[in-house]
Amino acid sequence: MKNIALLIMIVFSLFNKAFGQQMFRGGPDHTGVYEATGLRQAPEVKWRFPSGGPVLSSPAVDGGTVYFGSSDQHFYAVDRDTGALKWKFHTGSAVASSPAVANGAVYFGSFDGFFYALDAAHGTLKWKFETEGERRFSHRRLHGLEPYAELMPDPWDFWLSSPTVANGMVYFGSGDSYVYVLDAATGALKWKGPTGDVVHASPAIAGGNLIIGSWDSFMYAVDATSFKFKWRFQGGLDPQTGNQQGFQASPAVAGGVVYVGCRDSNVYALDLATGGKKWAFNNAGSWVLTSAAVYDGKVYIGTSDSGLLHELDAATGARLSTIQGKAPFYASPAIANGALFLGTFDGRLLAYDIKTREPLWTFETEASRKNAPAYRKADGSMDFTKLISSMFYDDMVLAVHKMYSTGAFLSSPSIAGDTLYIGSADGAMYALR
Repeated sequence: MKNIALLIMIVFSLFNKAFGQQMFRGGPDHTGVYEATGLRQAPEVKWRFPSGGPVLSSPAVDGGTVYFGSSDQHFYAVDRDTGALKWKFHTGSAVASSPAVANGAVYFGSFDGFFYALDAAHGTLKWKFETEGERRFSHRRLHGLEPYAELMPDPWDFWLSSPTVANGMVYFGSGDSYVYVLDAATGALKWKGPTGDVVHASPAIAGGNLIIGSWDSFMYAVDATSFKFKWRFQGGLDPQTGNQQGFQASPAVAGGVVYVGCRDSNVYALDLATGGKKWAFNNAGSWVLTSAAVYDGKVYIGTSDSGLLHELDAATGARLSTIQGKAPFYASPAIANGALFLGTFDGRLLAYDIKTREPLWTFETEASRKNAPAYRKADGSMDFTKLISSMFYDDMVLAVHKMYSTGAFLSSPSIAGDTLYIGSADGAMYALR
């Protein structure tokens, strides 16, 4: 009888994982590991769904539907097999949050300052919650740009906090500097906690804790149900230019350890219970915006302008291998079926064998094939001198839009069955198989 009960629990757990609850990075622990088949050979485009603006949102796949947001102010649900539109919902601004799906509802945030819960089947509004307003991380003399006295919103602050659903509640951060916890069924406020700056990282739930980072360069942990403060950990600060500070990446939790990258160029491993630092791995000035993938005792992270993919020992932080990419990594890696998948800022999606570290294939958007060569060196790597013409703030904003023109991958892959789903700055959601 005990064995039958255990079997039922296992089956129910697997069913829930496959169909009942999907969210950013594959689950509340954000490890970026997916159960999948195939994708070892160069894929074909199963379908391509065009939206009206860059897709920075990472898709959630639940049952027969793919859910994602777009900068065209809409949230979309499309058929998983055909890419046909099921429904779309209009918000008041760009949807740069990745959705969570649970208990027949889909949850996400918008730059209009509202957090939404929609009926997952029909796209009708269940409830919406108004925060104190969205904004991007801002700083004077940002990245050393001119004019020095101007308070500048960071053009590299792309994403909104993506929700995590657990314990009958939905957890997310906001540009108003608060971390919010709402009743998942009603949208009623359960708790909100202040930080010192914008919160665009996404929360992980593990070991009964809510863990989230802020642009104030602290990682915070509170009890996920009582909201009692547990600990906080401070990363680097850069009061002069704001360049080397802030947790923009989301934490991943495995084996009682929190793994998270920071714009101070470090990857940190923190004790989940105490917040104590176990180790730090430094990237010599290059931001770590990707959320870590954690698998088989190893941590995988990508770096920004240096374009490096690091494999680190999860216990010690020792570097096991490094792959030199051709462009910055902003999107986060995903692991499935013995392979690692990672999108680049110039519209290429790379696949590597997780054991041999050998490349399996590269997929390139049409926009990348057409527009990216104008910003590359002869060896195919990124030529930043062709992107950024001066240290004036407006030129940095233009550089971001130049990269958008290449079909940049700022969306992270979601993998279900034998198909990989990913959004692109060319405005499309792709299904590759």
